[in-house]
Amino acid sequence: MEGHSFPLAVKLLYVASAASGAWFVLPRALQAARRLRPDMNFLMVAAVIGALIIGEWFEAATVAFLFALSLLLEHWSVERARNAIGALLDLSPPTARYRSPEHGDLHEKPVEEVPLGAIVLIRPGEKIPLDGEVVKGESSVNQAPITGESMPVSKQPGDEVYAGTINLDGGLEVRTNRSASDTTLARIIRMVESAQSRRSRSQQWVDRFSTYYTPTMMFLAIAIAIALPLLANLSWSEGIYRGLVLLVIACPCALVISTPISNVSALTAAARNGVLIKGGLYLEMLGHLQSIALDKTGTLTQGMAEVQRVVTLNGHSERELLERAAALEAGSEHPLARAILRKAREVGIDVCPAEHFKAIPGKGGEGSIDGRLFWIGSHRMMHEKGQESPEIHARADEMEDAGHTVVAIGNDQHVCGLISIADSLRENVPQTIAAIKNAGVKRVVMLTGDNEGTARAIAAEAGIDEYHCELLPEDKVEAIGRLVREDKYVAMIGDGINDAPAMAAATIGIAMGAMGTDAALETADVALMSDDLSKLPWLIRHSRRTLRIIQQNIGFALGLKLVFIVLTLFGMASLWMAIAADTGATLLVVFNSLRLLRNAK
Repeated sequence: MEGHSFPLAVKLLYVASAASGAWFVLPRALQAARRLRPDMNFLMVAAVIGALIIGEWFEAATVAFLFALSLLLEHWSVERARNAIGALLDLSPPTARYRSPEHGDLHEKPVEEVPLGAIVLIRPGEKIPLDGEVVKGESSVNQAPITGESMPVSKQPGDEVYAGTINLDGGLEVRTNRSASDTTLARIIRMVESAQSRRSRSQQWVDRFSTYYTPTMMFLAIAIAIALPLLANLSWSEGIYRGLVLLVIACPCALVISTPISNVSALTAAARNGVLIKGGLYLEMLGHLQSIALDKTGTLTQGMAEVQRVVTLNGHSERELLERAAALEAGSEHPLARAILRKAREVGIDVCPAEHFKAIPGKGGEGSIDGRLFWIGSHRMMHEKGQESPEIHARADEMEDAGHTVVAIGNDQHVCGLISIADSLRENVPQTIAAIKNAGVKRVVMLTGDNEGTARAIAAEAGIDEYHCELLPEDKVEAIGRLVREDKYVAMIGDGINDAPAMAAATIGIAMGAMGTDAALETADVALMSDDLSKLPWLIRHSRRTLRIIQQNIGFALGLKLVFIVLTLFGMASLWMAIAADTGATLLVVFNSLRLLRNAK
């Protein structure tokens, strides 16, 4: 191909255009050359210099301009994905009104200067500036930016609140317990940024492929530039030109960006949806899950004993039974006693402690109510009192078979009634387990330290495939190891503290973040910030959608390369066509990946 004849001034303008386009690329290209690891920057610079040498001034300027535009678009797309999570920083207000912990004086200062232990004052409608504990006031708080919860959460003294969430309808006074740089919001942003550096398997494959791909394409371009003039009777300029076209189309821009931009977008979308994933590697593993193991207490269940049934006997009413049970348990810190007291307060009972209360170790206790002796205790204590009839025994056995703990209340004549207490399932757990199976997970397993009856009842109610009970932490590790050997891709879901060994033994560990956010963020590969198990089916689908988009990106990028290599061999492609196609491929990869930012349920 003969070079076009241009005036000197036009040539100089083309050279200046090519130089400006390659200005930021040249240092990277020289660095790649020194390392003897040619990359896309080296390929572009070589193509521009070669075009100038053979007199293709317009082509050289066009290649440099379009490649610079491609890099700009790549930078914009990555920044957009990162800014989507970085924008969370704007959720936290820059200043806070507070009373100092030493003197109680009222101040308004930047959040970075608010001391720990200060009492922050938050009006209705304001954003909460720092993490802390409510010490006064009641309100509803929109926690969606942190936990992904769609509904406001009621807050009262003793409850935790997070920076960046929104106080809706009541004034709150909050004692700060974390500095501005250590809030849950700030740590989420740091964790997502850190996650971007943990490469997924797809990205590792692309990196390994590029290591061999780039030198191979350079060798092929040189071979074409030499072989075509010698074997096909073409001019040297035409041979070199086709070699340069091949160099340009060989540039792996779209291929290199195909995985990282998808992972950044997917990680950001997950974080905005209340799920923190610590890297693309774990994101991809979620899409391959074959089995999921769950802890029971605090994961499948609320993690707190609650009254399930109140059975009245011998003419007593439910309110009367709860009044007597609460009076007898008023001074106890036992979890079962706390459950009875919570239930009594829920129905409006003012608890008046029993007189002359005496604890009976391992069984229960007894005391006087309005001058009459009443007792409260276990099924065993009721039996030892000699007041258990066959009917009462049958009722107690029925509740125990359902996994409930039975508490009996009686007086000197008869049993007044039975109260069953158990840790109840979280809301919508059966539907969530069904959705997990519909998402392609073959087996859902429960691992618990509870007894056989409780485990069996919870597993049946939740729709669990199999359960293992009365397990110590090391037993859970052994159970996870067995699952990994059988199914390879196994997730362990727990509270991030006592389940940490089992989570570490699994392919991927998932923590219930809100129950122990600090531990969850440190120990798990994935944290569910709102403790919402219903996020799991979405998370599995989100991972598989990410894998599909990565595969689409890689397939399209390599397919386009193959088409243009064939066109180049037959002389049907030009330099500007090659770079335009490469830029178009990069754009399509970018926009295809950014679709992951949409939080589709």
